[in-house]
Amino acid sequence: MENRIVVVTGAFGVLGRAVAQRALERGAFVAQMDRGAAPGAMDAARTFAIPGVDLADPDAARAAFARVGAHFGGIDVLLNIAGGFVWEKVEGGDLAAWDRMYALNLRTAVSACMAALPFLEKSGSGAIVNVGAFGAIKAGVGMGAYAASKAGIAKLTESLAEELKGAVTVNAVLPSIIDTPANRADMPDADFGKWVRPEDLAEAMLFLASQKSRAITGALLPVTGGV
Repeated sequence: MENRIVVVTGAFGVLGRAVAQRALERGAFVAQMDRGAAPGAMDAARTFAIPGVDLADPDAARAAFARVGAHFGGIDVLLNIAGGFVWEKVEGGDLAAWDRMYALNLRTAVSACMAALPFLEKSGSGAIVNVGAFGAIKAGVGMGAYAASKAGIAKLTESLAEELKGAVTVNAVLPSIIDTPANRADMPDADFGKWVRPEDLAEAMLFLASQKSRAITGALLPVTGGV
């Protein structure tokens, strides 16, 4: 990842911070995008934070990626982490949850890809890594809206990989439960040792974004820890 220009969406969350930190440790330049406020610069010389960007808005996405391109002189890697989660049964549920999951998990990823592609194709070694979900393979109770949006990520990954074959690699990781403070609070009786550590998921994503995996595209990589 030495001197690669990496964009991390959802960069201010637990996984986004872990990925950005690992990328910096490997010598990358990192652009951090998020809807929220920036938690503070990690390395002022090698990072560029863009807070308050709604990637579901294609105009906002294009403007944000243009800023990154102007700041660093290009973009080599897109790591699509922006997203969200809702647990809600269909019976007694609300279609708003389905719209929200589509917007947060799938629309943001498609919009970011569209905005990044002009830069990635110029890179000569462009890479996209999306975050899907292992639960999209077999969804449990209350997981319908979330799993459906993440299944969309899987199909986006496969289709875009075919579209960009030979120009940009496109892959996705499919994590099970990620070990975050929010998940621990929601499931206090769970065995946290079986969950996926953000640092381990970051390693998998950076491998798929690296030149070591340049022969891999269209892959959906399960990252399930001890589950």
